[in-house]
Amino acid sequence: MSRSAHETVLRPVISEKSILQSQVGKYTFAVHNDASKIEIAAAIATLFSVKVAEVNVLTTKAKLTRGTLARSPFPGKTTPWRKAVVTLAPGEKIQFFEGV
Repeated sequence: MSRSAHETVLRPVISEKSILQSQVGKYTFAVHNDASKIEIAAAIATLFSVKVAEVNVLTTKAKLTRGTLARSPFPGKTTPWRKAVVTLAPGEKIQFFEGV
């Protein structure tokens, strides 16, 4: 079954580390759990019209939580998710916002 580019790449990951990495051409995205490196590279190239040099993928593990209330007696877990760090070819850049 083939996924579209929008189904493969779910959203960009906005964090302090990912913003610092974007200055050197590495961008972080949350991706579909079953997406391969080849599918991710093709989806990024299609969505942003850039040339992808490398893709590194990792799955974050579920973490235990205490619940929504302070000292809740009901523990839970966060959802595991998959992210991809995409390195672009030299000179390539992704603009998420028009004014930035």
